[in-house]
Amino acid sequence: MAALATGELIPSERAPTSFQRKVPGGGGGSRLAVLPGTRPSVRHGQLLLSSGVPSLDCVLGGGLAVGTLLLIEEDIYGIYSNLLFKHFLAEGIISGHNLFIASANEEPADILKELPSPFLNTSVSAVEEAAATMKGKQDSQESMKIAWRYQNIPKLEVTQMTTSKFGHYFDLSKSLAAELIQNVEWHGFFLPEETTLCPDINSCNMAFGYTRLLHSIQKVIYQKGFDGSIPQKKERNVLRIGIQSLGSVLWGDDICCSENPQNIHSLTRFLYALRSLLRTSFSAGIITIPSHLIQNKAIMERVTNLSDMVVGLESFIGSVRETNPLYKDYHGLIHIMPDLPRL
Repeated sequence: MAALATGELIPSERAPTSFQRKVPGGGGGSRLAVLPGTRPSVRHGQLLLSSGVPSLDCVLGGGLAVGTLLLIEEDIYGIYSNLLFKHFLAEGIISGHNLFIASANEEPADILKELPSPFLNTSVSAVEEAAATMKGKQDSQESMKIAWRYQNIPKLEVTQMTTSKFGHYFDLSKSLAAELIQNVEWHGFFLPEETTLCPDINSCNMAFGYTRLLHSIQKVIYQKGFDGSIPQKKERNVLRIGIQSLGSVLWGDDICCSENPQNIHSLTRFLYALRSLLRTSFSAGIITIPSHLIQNKAIMERVTNLSDMVVGLESFIGSVRETNPLYKDYHGLIHIMPDLPRL
């Protein structure tokens, strides 16, 4: 209600009540700008993006937060870690995000060609709606079979709450359409090509591959509008950074060859610098690392501490569990660090 000079009260739609909170920018919207393919976390308010595996998103607390780093400890043969890596990139293409793909043994263009194709109309919300419809039909049929005195007893369930257009399911038997890849801006880093272009660069007491990779990521973040500390004229987007088998011999590091490597802090220096870049940018990263090959466990502990979330993969291929009847319906185990998440 708004008061006139005569003391008369008339209704006014513009006058805020004592229960209304003013939000910068007006409109009563959220202070957190929602970017394509993201959703705000109900737990800590950060923007989340899907890892490409909806069930893993639930384990990670709803998804991967923008500005954070997910570390994947590879299984022995690198089969399942490679699948998670490709799902993360494929989800980025479906969501319209920009990609940065780094590898020391595969060309980024070849990795893109092998990304899985999404199932038609199978976002997480669509699948859950279909499941809810099916469950409703089953419940209606079961209610006819249950005695009337048990019919109104409530059922306790734990459901996965999701929003629309967040997370997809993928078909591993089909590759992503070339038209979808062409519509997304992506940047590649192939270490053998970088060695040819600039073989003598070395800085910050890091291996050559780490130095070149860090410079390339910095260039994309600062020049392509992903720096969160600088106002941008164009619409914001998210940069998904995927680094394959970091720490292997192909990166010029010897942590997988010796318990006392020549530069024991090379990898940790790179991760420390990378995390500082992620914290101030609209980007999120996933790194796979052959942890089973790193002989010095102290190095692996530092790498783990420098990651926001850590997921370890254990494959049953070639192990005694492959023939164990207890695991006949499973292909492996996924290990989540006990102090997850660390944001």
